[in-house]
Amino acid sequence: MSTREFMLGNVAIARGIIEGGGQVIAGYPGTPSSEIIDTLAAMEKRDFYVEWSVNEKVAFEVAAGAAIAGARSVVTMKHVGLNVASDPLMTLSYMGVKGAMIIISADDPSCHSSQNEQDTRKYAQFALMPCFDPSTPQEAKDMIPDAFRLSNMFQAASIFRPTTRISHGKSDLELGTVAEDRPQIKFEKIPERWIMMPKHARARHPYVLQVYEDIRKELENSPWNQLELKSGSKIGIISSGVASVYAREAMKRLGLDASFLKICTYPVPEGKVTSMLEHADTVLVVEELEPVVEDEVRIIAQKQGIGTKILGKSEELVPRYGELNVDICMAAISKAFGFDAPSPVVQDMDLELPLRPPVLCPGCSHRAAFYVMKKVFGKDGIYPSDIGCYTLGVQSGAVDTTLCMGASITMSSGIYHAGENHPICCSIGDSTFFHTGMNGLLNAVYNKADITVTIMDNRVTAMTGHQPNPGMGRTAVGESTVAVSISNICRALGAEFVEETDPYDLISTEDVFRRARNHTGTSVVITRQPCVIDLRRSGVKKVAFGVDQDKCTGCKACVRFGCPATEFDNELKSARINNMCTGCGVCAQICKFGAIMEVKR
Repeated sequence: MSTREFMLGNVAIARGIIEGGGQVIAGYPGTPSSEIIDTLAAMEKRDFYVEWSVNEKVAFEVAAGAAIAGARSVVTMKHVGLNVASDPLMTLSYMGVKGAMIIISADDPSCHSSQNEQDTRKYAQFALMPCFDPSTPQEAKDMIPDAFRLSNMFQAASIFRPTTRISHGKSDLELGTVAEDRPQIKFEKIPERWIMMPKHARARHPYVLQVYEDIRKELENSPWNQLELKSGSKIGIISSGVASVYAREAMKRLGLDASFLKICTYPVPEGKVTSMLEHADTVLVVEELEPVVEDEVRIIAQKQGIGTKILGKSEELVPRYGELNVDICMAAISKAFGFDAPSPVVQDMDLELPLRPPVLCPGCSHRAAFYVMKKVFGKDGIYPSDIGCYTLGVQSGAVDTTLCMGASITMSSGIYHAGENHPICCSIGDSTFFHTGMNGLLNAVYNKADITVTIMDNRVTAMTGHQPNPGMGRTAVGESTVAVSISNICRALGAEFVEETDPYDLISTEDVFRRARNHTGTSVVITRQPCVIDLRRSGVKKVAFGVDQDKCTGCKACVRFGCPATEFDNELKSARINNMCTGCGVCAQICKFGAIMEVKR
């Protein structure tokens, strides 16, 4: 009797790791991948090791070390995290593994929570590694054990590429059995494989190329790739991953009886592609983001001397950006094959929805820090920022740049050394500082950058789901560990001005920022206050605040602060505080007329 369970895609992937017998799992939180390790770490009974690492490169190398010792390992991250891990990725391709290793890199088409929408399949091609591209949460779960199998068979790491719709979609899944076997862990000294000096690397490259072709042959008949040839049709559609679900639904709605090839593994199955090209006169390739499959199909057609007309992104029928959906696929199919595309059904509504720009939470300490920072460094100050909740400081006018994890400090250094005369104050979070900010601070101090670095320590990795970090004193599984001191690290890296402040105390925080601005050299201000969401979850209750209508002059200074808990009543011509108030008390300090005060909840 089969067991079924309704679960999130990332939970399904975690289940796949369990079913596949994963032994060492490491990663760095990044939406849309975070829930994989969150799920594994929350399990009460574990026969595997799981950790949140300080960045993706570190996590990758932890998993690689386990895999060359013979274990089945997994590393998780989001697509931009693979950039951080690309150094070991490219060389591990040459080294290979002894056990098995899966590199889970979750892509984010349409940038739901990312600064770009790069395509991990390109990394798989670049690194000559097999790649699995699931089309449903069920496939995502079931592919993981197969990815372990393939990795072990060829002693090469496998890349696994879920997208946001897979990771954060929910589905009713049929569960499989949990692997009971565990490979023996024993590191073997094999210098020609594990020591990638030039002599060994040169010898491994042709070997890796041959293994890649062997993997292509193995995946030719993979159940994840399905070909349906229609004898009465001379048109075909080739699609991949989650896009294949949209393409199938679009064909159904259009009543189109065409040949169909679903591709969910890479390198692409050349035999199945050739069969499609030989059968159809015209083929449309439907895939999200880069034309990975499309380019391969064109190469195969040229190599085989097949003159089938191939359509896709090159003809701008399928967009090269953003997520696909059924309507987009219907439009592409209709235009490619000369059908009349039905217009999308749009229901007119009289309701006009209000704008909902991204905003920091009510009572978030980052808002207070940005408020003081802007006051001290002024409108001409330059404010590079980083990846995290505090990126939303753009609403406060105190975020001028956001590039990638840890770049706020290094970009500030570059702006300063370029000759900029205005004061520079950058912002970075505690987890991001541990991730890649430490190197940037060391570089700034060493090269005498006259900048202020604000480390916004809210005691958690908040943006991605409140995962722990080295400053918190607990691991991914909740065990107590050393709480690393950010201030001690900064001093050890050579910063002479390092001070902590409570951003809810505006007067004290302003004094610290003014002294930091006046300091010659690299100064560090650590604004420290726990995340308000974590405080609420822990049961900590603070006072609430209200407005004395008789004292309020309607100046709107508190409203301009930007806290969602503060509103302006146009009828009363007065400010008011709603029930979202967390009791931080910053608005009371901003009010010059004493109109905001503590009230009973």
